[in-house]
Amino acid sequence: MLRIGTRGSPLALVQAELTRAALLAAHPSLGGEGIEILPIKTTGDKVQDRTLAAIGGKGLFTKEIEDALLDGRVDLAVHSMKDMPTFLPDGLMIGAMLEREDARDALISPVADSIAALPQGAVVGTASLRRQAQLLLVRPDLTIQPLRGNVGTRLDKLARGEAAATLLALAGLKRLGKADAATAILSIDEMLPAVAQGAIGIEVRTDNSRMRELVAAIDHAPTSIAVAAERAMLAVLDGSCRTPIAGHAIITGAEMRLRGLIALPDGTESHLAEDSGNATLSDAPELGRALGERLKALAGPGFLA
Repeated sequence: MLRIGTRGSPLALVQAELTRAALLAAHPSLGGEGIEILPIKTTGDKVQDRTLAAIGGKGLFTKEIEDALLDGRVDLAVHSMKDMPTFLPDGLMIGAMLEREDARDALISPVADSIAALPQGAVVGTASLRRQAQLLLVRPDLTIQPLRGNVGTRLDKLARGEAAATLLALAGLKRLGKADAATAILSIDEMLPAVAQGAIGIEVRTDNSRMRELVAAIDHAPTSIAVAAERAMLAVLDGSCRTPIAGHAIITGAEMRLRGLIALPDGTESHLAEDSGNATLSDAPELGRALGERLKALAGPGFLA
């Protein structure tokens, strides 16, 4: 029996099911062995009354799952790549990524069909400093309040009038069959996505050659290349949940264009830069590192402290 570790949210379970289906399609013989999905509750799932920045960052969605992977309770782990810390624990690696879903953000609001149309001073619910900063860059009058929970929970809170609007990843809405909940899909120019948004990563132990071979067969190379560039940029910026950072790579033919943004949480200052290079797994990290260094230079000392 092959065991997949995952968070237990509806979206995480859908992503694990997508991974199981991909593995069975690539390796029909696994059908006889069986593939079990094992939900694991993480600290990030348990604590819902504070922002991620307040309780320690994005690693809170992965630690318990990675512990299970390291001690052999699961054979591989499925993650939303945007939740993954910049650096992985010793002994673990991302062995593959599924094809990326639409990386854009969606605005959901019962009172406005765009950010510009939100009422003066409207409350927008989001726990993302990246979204908060970019909203306040264009609408400093808005009131940002934390809104956490899985997709269904956030939609329910919005329906109860706890906020005039919220923002969610379109990828998650689409995977849950809730894309029609989106009031508007925000262009990358309006709202630069989180690094690796829309990408599903499959984590394995570096010493487990069988799992590495199994998952390599379902890797979507363009996604892995784009995410490698984005995460290399993030690593240079020492990204955490305390700093609003956005990044997105687009591959066209043999070329990749990477755009990155860093901002202050209150939206009073931001720096945007982009660069292009070869769309190869060997070149992607260097493109990301170079853009990260350029953003650091633009922001100056102390910006990322």
